[in-house]
Amino acid sequence: MTPEIKAFFDKRTQTLTYVVFDPETHDAVVIDPVLDYEPVGSFTFTESVDAVSAFVRQQELRLHHVLETHAHADHLSGSQLLARRFGAKIVIGKHITEVQATFAHVFDLPATFATDGSQFDMLLEDGAVLGAGSLSITALATPGHTPACLSYLIGDAVFTGDALFMDDYGTGRCDFPRGSADALFESVQKLYRLPESTRVFVGHDYQPKGREVRWETSIGASKQRNVQLNAETTREEFVRLRQQRDAQLAAPRLLFQSVQVNVDAGRLPAPHDNGTRYLRLPLNFLEPADELGEPSSASGQKRSA
Repeated sequence: MTPEIKAFFDKRTQTLTYVVFDPETHDAVVIDPVLDYEPVGSFTFTESVDAVSAFVRQQELRLHHVLETHAHADHLSGSQLLARRFGAKIVIGKHITEVQATFAHVFDLPATFATDGSQFDMLLEDGAVLGAGSLSITALATPGHTPACLSYLIGDAVFTGDALFMDDYGTGRCDFPRGSADALFESVQKLYRLPESTRVFVGHDYQPKGREVRWETSIGASKQRNVQLNAETTREEFVRLRQQRDAQLAAPRLLFQSVQVNVDAGRLPAPHDNGTRYLRLPLNFLEPADELGEPSSASGQKRSA
């Protein structure tokens, strides 16, 4: 089966959202939707998820599931809005529990915050097959960027999230808590065992050298010419270069805002007694400093974007 795929590109976070559907039965899923967030002023808006919703309605699609490839660290998830608007179920990998436990500590979340994945409607194991009407979705565990990353195989297309990017960019970073370059190497080998004709749809496009946005490649093309991890790249070479690269990367602009919302399945924090919702932003967590803000001797090295 060859599903039809509509891509939406959010320029602010360089995120790709996909509507995957059967044009005959109108069954559909959405992968990695975006809830827009402006950190200056700290407010959300719905331009990105509205565009997806308009397409779903225009095509008269039956939206069964919202599939999250992982708990994103660069944008808030729009999954809850799609669930409200279309009755869709929210799906993620079962190892989200590891991510929840890690970040519950980072954000000092209350003891009532569940770390069992129960905020999501479905937790998928590696190899699980999920039905969405006429669509059949196979979950492929592809950890490395995070321990909970899933890729989704639907017909002749695989949606790789932050595991595998366009050939001229490479792969996802592996320096977040519980990330692993070694695990990502194994995950990409799993993807490379798919038929070479398999279409690959990536989670982000960072438009190297200012080229036009792209979101589709193939397993065969990736194996031949991915600049960071192709079929000839050794494990040792990839891990060394990935770790060197990660050491120079700045944190994503919306890291703390995104993760604390996304580990709660895209729900915003509950309002306080004064009726206002608050995000928790740990201070100097990534670059330790003393009580007056002076970096410690081991930190203070500004990393590039």
